[in-house]
Amino acid sequence: MKFIRLPIRWKIIILSFGIVLFSLLIGGIIITGKIVDMREEELGNRAMITARTVAELPEVQMQIQKKDGADVINPIVEKIRVINNADYIVVLNMDHYRYSHPVYGLIGTKSAGKDEGPAFADHTYISKAKGDLGIAVRAFMPVKNAQLEQVGVVIVGNILPGYLEILQSLKAQAALIMFLTLLFGLLGSWMLARHIKQQMFQLEPHEIVRMYEESTAAFHAMHEGVIAVDVKENITIFNEKAKSIFQVEGSLTGKPIRSVIPDTRLPEIIQFGKPVYNQEINVSGKIIMSNRIPIKDNHNVIGAVAIFQDRTKVAKMAEELTGVKAFVEALRIQNHEHLNKLHTIAGLIQLDKGERALQYVFDISEQQKSLTRFVTKNIKNDSIAGLLISKVSRGKELKINVVIDSLSRLEELPYPLNEHDIVMILGNLIENSIHALNESDSPDKHIDISIEQDSEICALLVEDNGPGIPEHIKPYIFDKGVTTKGEKGLGLGLYLVKEIVDKGKGDIKLSSYPNGGTSFYITFPMNGRRHS
Repeated sequence: MKFIRLPIRWKIIILSFGIVLFSLLIGGIIITGKIVDMREEELGNRAMITARTVAELPEVQMQIQKKDGADVINPIVEKIRVINNADYIVVLNMDHYRYSHPVYGLIGTKSAGKDEGPAFADHTYISKAKGDLGIAVRAFMPVKNAQLEQVGVVIVGNILPGYLEILQSLKAQAALIMFLTLLFGLLGSWMLARHIKQQMFQLEPHEIVRMYEESTAAFHAMHEGVIAVDVKENITIFNEKAKSIFQVEGSLTGKPIRSVIPDTRLPEIIQFGKPVYNQEINVSGKIIMSNRIPIKDNHNVIGAVAIFQDRTKVAKMAEELTGVKAFVEALRIQNHEHLNKLHTIAGLIQLDKGERALQYVFDISEQQKSLTRFVTKNIKNDSIAGLLISKVSRGKELKINVVIDSLSRLEELPYPLNEHDIVMILGNLIENSIHALNESDSPDKHIDISIEQDSEICALLVEDNGPGIPEHIKPYIFDKGVTTKGEKGLGLGLYLVKEIVDKGKGDIKLSSYPNGGTSFYITFPMNGRRHS
C-alpha cells in the first residue's frame, strides 16, 4: 500500500531503473557467454597451431619410436609449451604411452582419454573435455615419420577460463559500462517521469482517479443531457439523462455516435471547430435546446461535447398555448369589431332605417361565415387557421385589408416543422407588415397571404404595399438584434423566422423596394431534404 501511494515520479524512476538493471544483467550474461565462446575458439586455434608445430619437429618424429625417447622429447616440448602459453602438451606413441607431460611423474604412463581414438586413426580435430584442472580445449595432431606413417599423437590442451575469471579480467570495462548505463538510465527515467507528470498537469494517479469519479458522478447527476465524442466520432461520455432522453441503455462508451443517434449534430462541430450556443434542433424526433462546443488541445480539435435539454413537452405546450392565444386574439378582435357593428346597427335603427340595418346584419354575417368556412376547409391546422382569422380581423380593426389567397391550402406540415414553427413564421411576417402599414400614410393598405402545397413543396408568401425595408438594413435583416421598429423592436422576429427556415432546410427570398412594399417568399421541401 505504501508503494501504491508513492509519487508517480518515483514509481516511474524505480520501474525504469529496474528495467535498466535487468537489461544490463541479461546483456552481461549474453556478452559473457559470447566472450567464453570466442575465448574457446581462440584457445582451440592456438592449441592446434602449437600441436602442429610439435608434430612437425624431427626430434619428436624420430624419438617417439624409441623407448627412451621421452628424455629428448619432454624438454623440447616443455619449452614450446611455455613459449606458446599452453597448459599442457602430451606426446603419445601409437601404444598410448606418454612421452611428454607437464607432470613429470606421468611420463611413461599410458593415457586413457575418451576423445583420443580418432587421433590414432590419422584425424586432426579439436575437442573439449573435463579434466583434473578443469574444462580444457584440446587439439589433436597425428605425428608422422619421413615415410608419412603415423607414429604418434600430439595433444595440446588449454584450460577454459570460468565466468568469474572472465568478469574479473573485464572488471574495469564492466564497471565503466555499468556506471554509464545506470547514469543515463537514471537520468532518462527522471526525465520521462518529469514529462509524464507535466502531461498529467502535476496530478498523481489517485488524484486523477478521484477527479474522474467525481466528474463522472457529476455528469450522471446533471439534469441536462451530456454527450461527448472524440475526433473519430466515438462516444466518450453519455450520461444517464441523455440515455433517458433518447431512450437507450447499457454502456455506450467507445461506440460510434451515428450508430446510437443517426441524425446527431455533433460531428459538424468537429468538422468546423466552432461552438453553437442555445440552438433548438430536432434530433431523433426530439426537440432539443443544445450548446455544442468543440474540445481543443493546442488549437487542434480532438472532440466535441453537447449539453442539452429536452424541450419536446415544452414545445408542445407552447404550440398549444400559441394556438389558444391565436384564438383568444381572434375572439378579442371579433368582440371589438362586433361592438362597432352593433353601434352601427343601433344607429341605423335610431334613424328609422330598419331594412338597411337588417341588410347590414346579413352582409357582415355572410362575410364572416365565408372567411371562417374557407379557412377551416383549406387550412387543416386549427392553430394556423385561428392565427389567419385573427390577423384578418386585426387588419379590419386597423383599416388594413388582409387578404388570404383563395387557392391557399395546407394539408400537412413539412418535416420536421410543427404548427408552432408555421405560426411563428406567419405571425411574425404578418405582424411586421401590419406595423409597417400602420406607420404609413397610404390610403390603400393591404397585405396578401398565400399558402401553397403539393407533394414536394410547401410555400408561404406574405407581401404588403408598405414603405419597404431601408437598403442599408436589408443585408442584415435576419441578424439577431436588427430591427426596423426603432426602440420598440427587439430584433428577434426575423431572426427566429430564419432559424425555423434553416431547421426545415427551406429557402427564403426577400423583395423590398422604397415605397414599393415588401415580400417574403418561403419554400420548404415536404420530405425534409433541401432541393439542389
